[in-house]
Amino acid sequence: MLLNPPCFFGKVPFPSVGYDESCYEPETSRTETSVKHILPILLTLTASLLYGDRVDVRDSKARPNIVMILTDDQGWGDLSINGNTNLSTPRIDSLARDGATFDRFYVSPVCSPTRAEMLTGRYYTRTGVSGVSAGAERLNVDESTMADSFKAAGYATGAFGKWHNGMQWPYHPNARGFDEYYGFCSGHWGYYFSPELEHNGRLVRGNGYITDDLTDHAIKFIEENRDQPFLCYIPLCTPHSPMQVPDEFWNTFDGKKLALKHQGSAKEDIGHTRAALAMCENIDWNVGRVLDKLDQLGLAKNTIVIYFSDNGPNGWRWNDGMKGKKGHTDEGGVRSPFFIRWPNTIKSGITVPNISGAIDLLPTLTDLCDIPIVGKKPLDGVSLKPLLDGVVEEWPERMIFSRWGKRSSVRTQQYRLSHNGRLYDMIADPKQTVDVSSEHPGITAQLKRAVKDWEKEAVRPSKARPFTVGHRGTSATHLPARDGRPHGNIKRSSPHRNCSFFRNWRDRSDYITWDVEVLNSGTYEAEVRYTCKKNNVGAVMELDFGGETVRKTVTEHFDPPLRGEIENRVPTRESYVKDWKTLTLGNVTLAKQTGTLTLRATKIPGSEAIDVRYVILRRL
Repeated sequence: MLLNPPCFFGKVPFPSVGYDESCYEPETSRTETSVKHILPILLTLTASLLYGDRVDVRDSKARPNIVMILTDDQGWGDLSINGNTNLSTPRIDSLARDGATFDRFYVSPVCSPTRAEMLTGRYYTRTGVSGVSAGAERLNVDESTMADSFKAAGYATGAFGKWHNGMQWPYHPNARGFDEYYGFCSGHWGYYFSPELEHNGRLVRGNGYITDDLTDHAIKFIEENRDQPFLCYIPLCTPHSPMQVPDEFWNTFDGKKLALKHQGSAKEDIGHTRAALAMCENIDWNVGRVLDKLDQLGLAKNTIVIYFSDNGPNGWRWNDGMKGKKGHTDEGGVRSPFFIRWPNTIKSGITVPNISGAIDLLPTLTDLCDIPIVGKKPLDGVSLKPLLDGVVEEWPERMIFSRWGKRSSVRTQQYRLSHNGRLYDMIADPKQTVDVSSEHPGITAQLKRAVKDWEKEAVRPSKARPFTVGHRGTSATHLPARDGRPHGNIKRSSPHRNCSFFRNWRDRSDYITWDVEVLNSGTYEAEVRYTCKKNNVGAVMELDFGGETVRKTVTEHFDPPLRGEIENRVPTRESYVKDWKTLTLGNVTLAKQTGTLTLRATKIPGSEAIDVRYVILRRL
């Protein structure tokens, strides 16, 4: 395997061997254009035009800012505040000390469903999200998001990190209420040091370790919008694999003896745990940078800061003995840490025992900020503001449902009914060790009925949807290998398709297809991001849609090394990555219709054609 010999784990960009600058556009911020976030008064006018009487943006400057930090695959037990002595997370812990802790806060078992629930206030099963890749992660366009509501109320809105609810417009974050976006839209990424990312739809090169880089952009957004209310959403992509982390954090854990382990320690991969904990300490450092910037700008007292994770831990490690991990509907798979700080408004150091979840964030934050919710669909979540105010004498009993695949579980304040019908008393038995269904047949029957009724009412069948091309909101549509299908000899670089590429193109009968819906007829410039070995130059690539074709001969070789293996602290499941060169095929006329976009090699003079990362269509 080819590797980059030098390995840098600092803030400098990773040096690229044969790096093709033409693949990446200059890094300029939307806030540096004449729009400048449209300015508060233009935001007000836009909100009024779009949403009419539903929105009142008067006195918007007095409203609190929102900073919402979401981590990826961090378990409830991956924080020192929750009793884990294997690591130290003082800055995250400070949010609990200076704010409120929701002790039983529930998310979905995996990534994209939690994001959908947080954005909409509705169970993900209603929203079109049914998976984590291949388009199943997309949030239906008729769903309104948290960002829609805050933008309509005059807030500047920005997201910095892993989106995971759709890539192509109108699923892209810039189409879902976020003025500013920097990160990646897929479910996971294969490389964390100066990787390929995107900024408002433009492919760019990141700068340094990904969590540090995302935080840099979030801090810049906060600085630029200090004089108006803002919603700053920071969905970090760690400690999700690949298990890559800078030396300064890894050195603390390299070879470290862990005092706390998973209760079935034979299942635990200690190397993976060490890397995950090192990544968590890096997250803590970056959380501290955000909190320090709020202090420096004098914004801390009027900023609500939220911290939580999207699912249980991505491996068997200490989680206070809870049953399950990521992908499971048991307590350990869906219980997340959750802290909310708003100085002088939310009482510091309080713990809220009432069950709550990601579905509650939209109604809670709009309630705290006194803004209306855009959209008319009924919510599953409720505002938690009364629990924070401390004025509730009696809180209604509720149920929170969890589902992944065909497994559903329900949680009440006292009980959890598991996906296989077992009942656990979570107060007496938080580790789910004793099935008490036979002792409480009435409660068991009641919860089983509740699950069936919920599945009938809230679980929508998944539907195949083509990938959208040519939306008027953007000039370029990216069709990554993740969303395509290989035919013949062509293979993916990894079965985990989110950051994969196509390789092994050996025969003219091989081809790649994308199921697409062209939203607007017109002329499009077509390009392919490719690599090609020197002896394979001369391949003729042809793109076809509805009988309209464009073709080009590959005249330049580009064969950079794969990256990722050196940086992995433990073996990865994700695809290794490499740089890509642009092959401009030419202009092609696409009609407004649904069909199959096909990439073929009509001539292969060498042993293979090309490796493919993207097809990009630019509307002219």
